[in-house]
Amino acid sequence: MSASTALLRSEVRLFGREPASVFWILFFPALLLGVLGLIPAFRDVSEDLDGRRVIDLYVPIALLTSMVLASLQAMPVVLSGYRERGILRRLHATPARPSALLGAQLVVHAVAVLISGILVIALGRLVFDVPLPREVPGYALVVLLAVSAALATGALVSALARTVKAAQALGMTLFFPMLFASGVYVPITVLPDAVQWAVAWTPFGAASLALDEAAVGDWPSWPYLGVLVAWTVLATSAAARWFRWE
Repeated sequence: MSASTALLRSEVRLFGREPASVFWILFFPALLLGVLGLIPAFRDVSEDLDGRRVIDLYVPIALLTSMVLASLQAMPVVLSGYRERGILRRLHATPARPSALLGAQLVVHAVAVLISGILVIALGRLVFDVPLPREVPGYALVVLLAVSAALATGALVSALARTVKAAQALGMTLFFPMLFASGVYVPITVLPDAVQWAVAWTPFGAASLALDEAAVGDWPSWPYLGVLVAWTVLATSAAARWFRWE
C-alpha cells in the first residue's frame, strides 16, 4: 500500500468517527428537504414558478447546502487542526507528504458531498415526486464544477486561517452569505433580477442558477459555468500560494 493510499484510508476512517461531520454533510441536507417537504404549500403547483412547486426548487439547494457545510465548516477546521498540532510538519519526515494529506481531505469531502447529493435527489424523487433533472449531462457537469469550486474555496480558507479558531471564525463569516447565495433562505430564481445578477458571481449562486436551468431541461448558461471554473482556478491558485504546512 502506498503512503497516499494509507493516508486516504486513514482520513476516511477519521471522517467516519466524526458524528457531527457525518450528520451535517451526509444527512442534514436530506433532512432539510424532508422537513420542507412536509409544508403543504411547498407541495402545491404554483403558476409563479412556471408550473413547478417550491419543493422542486429545493432539491438542488439542499445539494449545495452539503457543499457549503463541507467547504466552510468541516475541511478548514480539520486542516487547521492538523497544522496547529504539528501533524503536517511531522509528515515531512515520512514517505507521506503533507500534500497527500490535503489531497485525501479533498477526496473524502468530495465523495461525502456526492453521496449526500444522491440521497437528496433520491428522497425528492421517491417521497415528494420531484422530477429528475431533464438535462442530465449538464446537471452532472454543474455538480462536479460546484464541488471543485466549493472545495477550492475551503482550501483557501484553510490557507488563510492558521489556527482552528481562525478557521471557525472565517468559515462562519462566509457561511451565512453562501447559504443565502445557494438559495437556502429564499430560492434564487424567485428573487429580483438585480439580486440574481449579484449572487451569480459567487460559486454557490452560479451553481444554484445553473442547476435550476439543467433541472428544467436547458443547458446551463456558459457564464454560470465560467464563474465556477474561475472560482476553482483562482481559489486553488491563491490557496497554493498562501498555504503553510506549519
